[in-house]
Amino acid sequence: MDLQALAALAWPVMLKGTGYTLLFAVVSMLLGLPLAALITLLRVLRLPLLDRLMALYVSVMRGTPLLVQVFIVYYGLPSIGIELSPITAGILTLTLNVAAYMSETLRGAIGAVAQGQWLAGTSLGLRRPQILRYVIGPQALRAAVPSLSNSLISLIKDTSLVSVIAVTELMLATKELISTTFQPFPLYLAAAAIYWLLSLSFEQLQRRMEKRLAYPH
Repeated sequence: MDLQALAALAWPVMLKGTGYTLLFAVVSMLLGLPLAALITLLRVLRLPLLDRLMALYVSVMRGTPLLVQVFIVYYGLPSIGIELSPITAGILTLTLNVAAYMSETLRGAIGAVAQGQWLAGTSLGLRRPQILRYVIGPQALRAAVPSLSNSLISLIKDTSLVSVIAVTELMLATKELISTTFQPFPLYLAAAAIYWLLSLSFEQLQRRMEKRLAYPH
C-alpha cells in the first residue's frame, strides 16, 4: 500500500481517535482542577482527619500505576455493583489521578509564597481561609501555571492507557489500523506526530497564561 492510499485510509480513523484523546484530556483536566483545589484546601487548612485522608489519597494515586487504576475502576467496581461505561471509567480514572498530582503542585506553590504574606493578612484581620483566597491564592497561581500545564501535557499522553478498556482513542485507533494495513512504522510515526502537535498547542496556551498572570514589571 502506497503512502497516499494509507493516508486516505488512516486519516479519518486517527482523526476520530484524536477527538477521543482530547475529550479525555480536557474533561479530566476540567474536572480534576477543582478537585485538586479542594484537596489542597483541606490539606493547607489542616482540617482534622480530612487532611490525613487527603494525604493518603494523594499517596495512593501517585504511588500506583495509572494502568492499575484503570483496571480497578473498570473491571473492579462492577464486583461491588458499580458498572461504568468505558468512556466514563476512563474519564473518572484520569480525573482522580491528575487531581492528586495537581494538588501537590498547588500545595507546593502555596508553600512557596513568603510567610510574611500570611502575617500581613493576619494583621489586616483576615481569617486563614480569607488570606488563602485573597492574598496567597493569586500569588500561588502564578507559580503553579507551568506545572499545571505540564500535568495537562502528561495527561494527553496518559490517555493512551484507556485503550485497554476498548476506548478507541488515538493509540487504539492506530493499533487497529496497523492490524489491517500492516504498516506499523508510518502509522506509529503519525500517532507520535499528533501527540506532539497536541502538546505544542497546549504549550502555547501555557505561555499565554503565564504572560496574562505575570507581574506588571
